[in-house]
Amino acid sequence: MRLLMLLVFLLTGNLLLAAERSFETVTPGYEMVFPQDFGAHPDFRIEWWYATGWLQTTEGQQLGFQITFFRIATNAEKSNPSRFAPGQLIIAHAALSDPALDSLLHDQRIRREGFDLVYARTGNTDVKLDDWLLKRETDGRYQTFVQATDFALELAFSPTQPLLLQGEQGFSRKGPKMEQASYYYSEPHLQVTGTITRNGKPIAVTGTAWLDHEWSSELLDPNAAGWDWVGANLDDGGALMAFQIRSKDGAKVWAHAVWRDANGRMTAFAPEDVHFQPQRRWRSPHTQAEYPVAMTIKTGETTWQLIPLMDDQELDSRASIGAVYWEGAVTLRRDNQPAGRGYLELTGYVQPLSTGGNDD
Repeated sequence: MRLLMLLVFLLTGNLLLAAERSFETVTPGYEMVFPQDFGAHPDFRIEWWYATGWLQTTEGQQLGFQITFFRIATNAEKSNPSRFAPGQLIIAHAALSDPALDSLLHDQRIRREGFDLVYARTGNTDVKLDDWLLKRETDGRYQTFVQATDFALELAFSPTQPLLLQGEQGFSRKGPKMEQASYYYSEPHLQVTGTITRNGKPIAVTGTAWLDHEWSSELLDPNAAGWDWVGANLDDGGALMAFQIRSKDGAKVWAHAVWRDANGRMTAFAPEDVHFQPQRRWRSPHTQAEYPVAMTIKTGETTWQLIPLMDDQELDSRASIGAVYWEGAVTLRRDNQPAGRGYLELTGYVQPLSTGGNDD
């Protein structure tokens, strides 16, 4: 699910999105080709690469991190020869969850593509925004560097498992209509090494990460108000992704989940088999929004409990995409037994999302 659709919601109607331009559409039956599909897809309206994970310092401290790069097509015509034509925007978010400080450190950037300083290249993952970058090497390992205001991340992600193609071989539905969809794959159980820097002091870390890549040109259902999403690396080597899209009256518009078990067996769950149930809410002192930071998710007959690393993991991105949302590290329990670690995203709780169209 993720922030891909959030950006489409928030930027539709803005002059940055071209009413006159036509974009490629997401259709079932598309066969992903790699390494080509690791790279950018500039003929689609919007795209993102999103890495989250848990880190551990040499002293055993647990931290959460998030790095996201977005590519957004604008209304500049492809035929415009000017190097200053803003054909694509690149947006980046980064965050570090530190329970010892009970605080979320975060930063954001937005620039137009150009001059080999800001870009999202085709052919393989290679995204850069000034001195922030995410690049995939030919051996599959990712390198990322972020120099944020209050911290820095310099990390390497090494794959340990095959790609997880979401939905139907990468065609991921987001609503009751077939056109409400994206192309979407994940890379669970990435092994992480590197350093974080705070107050000028580099600290060695190791951990595990989850990486998503998604692209689309479509909107969600007009009645959608927000969503809840989780991606989790399970302790037994399995992986879980689940989301629900909520309507303005709180009902479920759409839901989906996929569970790849330790043996690689895939189980997909239809909307009627995925249920999110809040267990505890946290009121943000920053926005007064209430988020269900602890919840259960039922996929078929299995119940997962989600417990936040810390409550205050609200991210204010109004300076880049104009939204506030909760995105944070969580532990998972399966049927009341420790099961794994992941990231939970909660949107539409400060205010319902709006398409700028015929909303009530």
